[in-house]
Amino acid sequence: MQKRGINWHFIRSHILVFDATLAILIFLIMSIGIITLYSAGIDFPGRVEDQMRNILVSFVIMWIMANVPPQTLMRFAIPIYTFGIALLLAVAVFGMVKKGSRRWINIGMTIQPSEMMKIATPLMLAWYFQKREGALRWRDFVIASVILGIPVALIAKQPDLGTAMLVVAAGFTVVFLAGLSWKFLISLSLAVAVIVPTVVWPMLHDYQRDRVLTMLDPNRDPLGKGFHIIQSTIAVGSGGLHGKGYLKGTQSHLEFIPEHTTDFIFAVFSEEFGFVGNVILVSLYFLLIIRCLMIAANAPTMFARLMAGAVTMIFFTYAFVNMGMVSGIVPVVGVPLPFMSYGGTALVTLGMGLGIMMSVQRNRKLVQT
Repeated sequence: MQKRGINWHFIRSHILVFDATLAILIFLIMSIGIITLYSAGIDFPGRVEDQMRNILVSFVIMWIMANVPPQTLMRFAIPIYTFGIALLLAVAVFGMVKKGSRRWINIGMTIQPSEMMKIATPLMLAWYFQKREGALRWRDFVIASVILGIPVALIAKQPDLGTAMLVVAAGFTVVFLAGLSWKFLISLSLAVAVIVPTVVWPMLHDYQRDRVLTMLDPNRDPLGKGFHIIQSTIAVGSGGLHGKGYLKGTQSHLEFIPEHTTDFIFAVFSEEFGFVGNVILVSLYFLLIIRCLMIAANAPTMFARLMAGAVTMIFFTYAFVNMGMVSGIVPVVGVPLPFMSYGGTALVTLGMGLGIMMSVQRNRKLVQT
């Protein structure tokens, strides 16, 4: 009897570590993703099988992270952040160039170090503010800006504005939740409004400026730079109320939509499942964000609350930017739709984030009991 009790305790402590609500929501979104990917990748044999392997790897990473208590994770903040910065510097010097961007490095296998900074940067910021809890001064926010600015500058230099945007969103969430005043936030917003057109815009590459201009007016070059946005918005709109039907999307199957298994998979889904399908999908993402916010609000420590808030912002930014990009309301920046787009790197990052959320929730329960 004692042995059976010990085994059950082990299972509950180390295997059944998933938050039920989060697990159900992710299962539903991933299921929709696999169904949509099968249709989108029907001309690309093996995509579904590859994605199932990616999901399995993501699941294992999620389970590992869920078993790491926040206080243990905090001890690795500095080494993980430092290692990530070192890899970004190595990319700048020795990195591989693909499609005009230097984002990858080969260390026995090809990796994209900027992806790990989506977690490493808010992790470092959360560690810093936890150490300064109760004694925060304005200079602490200046130091936090430097911690955030270094990886963002290195990632933007590659150039990879999509990932840089996600790192900024996650990092700024930590800074805001740590106690950034509304007065400073308003002043910062006004400063950004002045700096972006006068300083940032001239620094952008030609193709980046073209993306912004194309978003504002896709018809300025309908057969060139605006072609993909026009076709994706046609796909979204042509789905109507109930969609054209599964496997019956013409824009995707006739190759009008670019990257329809990755960044533009939402256009495929919209065309085949219509407005009703979009409402269901957006509702699932909304419930996911709400659940993550609840976990963050009930976190037992400042570090756990800041990390959970940052991960929540990552999920929100992924979904909002991707859907906005496909719908033509934000520039095309190469951000995948979370838990739906084909690809392993983003799923690994998202799996780590989910594991952290589940660890925070699990640790809260342990503290209460």
